[in-house]
Amino acid sequence: MIEIDGSYKEGGGQIIRTASGLSALTGESFRIFNIRSGRENPGLEEHHFQAIKAMKKLCNAEVKGLELGSTELEFKPGKITKKQLSIDIRTAGSTALVLQALLIPAVKHSLRMDIKGGATFNLWAPSIPYLQNILCFILGSFGYDVNIRIDRHGFYPKGGARVFAQTKEAKELLAVNLEKQGKLIGISGTSYASEQLKKGQVAERQKNSAIKLLSELECPIYIDVNYVNSICPGSGIFLKADFENCVLGYDVVGEKGKYSEKVGEETAKGLINEIESGATLDKFMTDQILPYMALTDHDSKVRVMEVTNHAQTNIWLIEKFLPVKFEVKENIIECKH
Repeated sequence: MIEIDGSYKEGGGQIIRTASGLSALTGESFRIFNIRSGRENPGLEEHHFQAIKAMKKLCNAEVKGLELGSTELEFKPGKITKKQLSIDIRTAGSTALVLQALLIPAVKHSLRMDIKGGATFNLWAPSIPYLQNILCFILGSFGYDVNIRIDRHGFYPKGGARVFAQTKEAKELLAVNLEKQGKLIGISGTSYASEQLKKGQVAERQKNSAIKLLSELECPIYIDVNYVNSICPGSGIFLKADFENCVLGYDVVGEKGKYSEKVGEETAKGLINEIESGATLDKFMTDQILPYMALTDHDSKVRVMEVTNHAQTNIWLIEKFLPVKFEVKENIIECKH
């Protein structure tokens, strides 16, 4: 059984998401302790709990310690038999982070997922539009087909999202070599706000402040405005930079007391920094894509803006489950088999 210290480096919920996903896929059991010990509210939160609960169903696992607030968990996977999962998130927890875990074992098992509850935009987590436009695109480069649909958006504090995802088994994962961006083709994206915020033109204000900064890039820019159905007010903006060889993304969620113009400005600045760094994976994508680099049969290589603690943590963890070695030289991450 693999022993995992959940307080290692980044020490967040990512460790348990990646561990459970790789465990279900490889059949390797694990025990994790010190779960999120460095956080203000240590242990399993609702979206971690629901992700592990769904993973348990997926692979008929024996699990000890699966309860809210638990700081220790033992996971013994069985055989993956489920083709469909229904997941209920009772808070405004991240639907994207739940999907992030389940997409790992689904790479070899076609799977349908129906998520009720949670939020589509969150602090400290990728948005569902980010997953749709960036993660799914890059996974397609590996030969892994993932489709995500939003039926209802959800925002803090009530959540209430409805998200569907479907994967197609990848018979063989292809290696990727992303070292150069190539030419910047254009910027696109969507500024989202709930219907309750339409009168205040929140989506337009987010969009316009982003365009004001992005215009210095001298490339085509198209940002859509989308007012969405949700059970409580909220907003967020997602931006994508398309290059000849790669895509980069950035998103920011609106917060109470934060001007809409500031939300758009932060998103634009974040994307511009990624573009100017020469990276082929944005900093949010790096840790998410590492498991798939390890699951191919050949070496893969990517250039990042920075090797984040999230990325370093995932490298350390993946090497416990799979016979691969990651090498980091400056901002190049290479996975060797």
